[in-house]
Amino acid sequence: MVQTIKNRSQVPLDSRDLEICQRVFDKIRSEYQVEKDSDEADRTASIIIELYRQGVRDPDHLQSMVEAARGLFEASERPPTARGI
Repeated sequence: MVQTIKNRSQVPLDSRDLEICQRVFDKIRSEYQVEKDSDEADRTASIIIELYRQGVRDPDHLQSMVEAARGLFEASERPPTARGI
């Protein structure tokens, strides 16, 4: 199911929101060996927070959107292209 982003929330994130964002951040850092204090980690965290504020609340969907935004999908995970057709 495709989740539509309706509008950006101006409500401050509470501890539950931050916990979800932190879990997604930690999982991405671990899976892609992103150093905690790197520019990549900063960009990833910013994307996570922005998407969360826009209404992406499901951790799995949030992670897949961040991976797509940062180009973190591995080549083997990408769907085949139409070149061979």
